[in-house]
Amino acid sequence: MPTKAIRTGTVESRNLVSAYFDLKDVVIRAGYDWEIEWQAELDFEEATESDFLREAAWVVLSSGFRESVVRQRFGAVSHAFLDWRSAREIADSGLVCQERAISVFGNRRKIDAIAKIVWLVASEGIDFVKMRIRSRGLDYLQELPYIGPVTSYHLAKNLGLQVVKPDRHLVRMARVAGHDSPLDLCTKVAEAVGESVSVVDLVFWRYATLNRDYEIGFRDVLDGLRNDLVT
Repeated sequence: MPTKAIRTGTVESRNLVSAYFDLKDVVIRAGYDWEIEWQAELDFEEATESDFLREAAWVVLSSGFRESVVRQRFGAVSHAFLDWRSAREIADSGLVCQERAISVFGNRRKIDAIAKIVWLVASEGIDFVKMRIRSRGLDYLQELPYIGPVTSYHLAKNLGLQVVKPDRHLVRMARVAGHDSPLDLCTKVAEAVGESVSVVDLVFWRYATLNRDYEIGFRDVLDGLRNDLVT
């Protein structure tokens, strides 16, 4: 734990950082240390065509669905789309990949959206797509089928860009900690602990998925640290 960073902040900052490490410990003990390491190692510049197709498909399918549901079926969807081996190969297969995917994930609109993204990459090339992301960022991602104002953050983060997804879990946790936004919360913690904002985002989000009463749990941790200082 980077104790020097903790000591140099205010009492409230030290409480927030200590609370973050408590939540991170919960996430790690639940078996998600691999997920933290995966997020930490992501680098947009290293993202391949296969990476882009896979993560775009994951985000499209995840919109409005529980992560556990998508995870159960994603392997079969990926296999239907040739394991994201090549946008050109998938596009050349015509409707075969789409029909196979629909047989395991019965939401035609989402599968069609994935197919359109595949066609885009096949026609424009991943280098051009990445160039557009560099120049236009989230605005470009929001032009993709089924990618909206919030899910564009999700996709950007999964591609290795340093963003914070303003989803309902993070919004509520930021409010509990007295911060204006998830970005404000995650930036504060990231600067103190020397981690990326995307990793901090992931820890808070994963903790929320593991605890139905995550707002109460987070508040209890913060209140407990405050009480320790008083006593």
